[in-house]
Amino acid sequence: MSAGESAESSANPPVRRLSAWDADELARLAAEHETPLYVMDLGRVRENCRRLRDAFPDADVRYAAKAHTGRAVLETVHGEGLGIECASAGEVERAFAAGASGEDVQYTAVNPPDRDLDVVVERWHDAPDLTVTVGARDTIDRLRDRGFDGRLCVRVNPGVGAGHHEKVTTGGHAKFGVPYADAESVVRDARDDFDVVGIHAHAGSGISGDDLSAHREVVRRMGDLARALSDLRLEFVDVGGGFGVPYREDEPPLDLGTVAEATRDALGDVDAQLAIEPGRYVVADAGVLLTTVNTVKESDEYETVVGIDAGMTTLLRPAMYDAYHAIRNLSVNDDETEIDVTVAGPICETSDVLCEHRPLARPSRGDVLAVGNAGAYGYEMASTYNSRPRPAEVVLEPAPRLARRRETLAALTELER
Repeated sequence: MSAGESAESSANPPVRRLSAWDADELARLAAEHETPLYVMDLGRVRENCRRLRDAFPDADVRYAAKAHTGRAVLETVHGEGLGIECASAGEVERAFAAGASGEDVQYTAVNPPDRDLDVVVERWHDAPDLTVTVGARDTIDRLRDRGFDGRLCVRVNPGVGAGHHEKVTTGGHAKFGVPYADAESVVRDARDDFDVVGIHAHAGSGISGDDLSAHREVVRRMGDLARALSDLRLEFVDVGGGFGVPYREDEPPLDLGTVAEATRDALGDVDAQLAIEPGRYVVADAGVLLTTVNTVKESDEYETVVGIDAGMTTLLRPAMYDAYHAIRNLSVNDDETEIDVTVAGPICETSDVLCEHRPLARPSRGDVLAVGNAGAYGYEMASTYNSRPRPAEVVLEPAPRLARRRETLAALTELER
């Protein structure tokens, strides 16, 4: 069996738990490539893509690349027939490097720097099927000034948002999209100079069943707008992604069929194709982070502190969002006695902890820990803060191979003069 396979996964479950990964194989990878190390299972990425396409058979499914832009992941997603939604010029370049064509790429500009627009418009000259999504009249003007008159999508602020954390709830924040009340006029005005092909909105990231009412309301409003613009014969109505995954072991998986049905019902009858942009759902449970215990500090006054070689520079989500990630000690049997621990990284910040007061099989120096659901926004948000090199990454296809080398100390200063 490859990593992640088990009796449960043979049925392609809607979520893969950390316990389903092959502990022996992960430990071998940690020994061969050292830690910190990200591991991505491309087979699981394919399964998630297919599950989305099965749930939304009539929709244009586009992968939100910001969740994980690794070449191997983008090539896998593209090979499964998904388009690629890009949030920057860098992601656009990565999409093309992974084999995507212009018709596969949608650039969603949020207050885009001039440099980004220059790169994307230059790309458009060679790939005229590329679509640019804009969320402000200013951006439309700046595209016009650059001679762009191609495929344009208008991002709308629906006034309703949802998500796993306030920092990723986009739907109601003024930063994102033109106001709903102005959207129809913005679209109609843009038709004079551009090929306006769609409208777009996004409630937020990490939407769970509890947030489905907000998602449904966003979709309903976009359906109403599409019907008001029916004379323009738009190609698509894009309602974003943000489909959540259960990070905690006792959380149920998202019922994707229910989400799909609710989305179609809320959109209603429109003469345009539904488009969705999942990111996290595609890659989160396809990735784990491996890290080694370097310090075990016990105290009568405090819980045991387990120091590891991965920190907030390796996996930012716990420090950024107070996010929960399951943690497993791969070096001991699962029935080993658990103790109450805080797992902390090497950064001189109080926020540099992966968990606090968490039961974990008793760790010793040299043990390898696995951190689950690290495939989305894990490597993507890694940094070189404290001058710490970014980790290596291995992909399973199904045999493991090194997809990204570990950054070196020398690489940290090679841009300096």
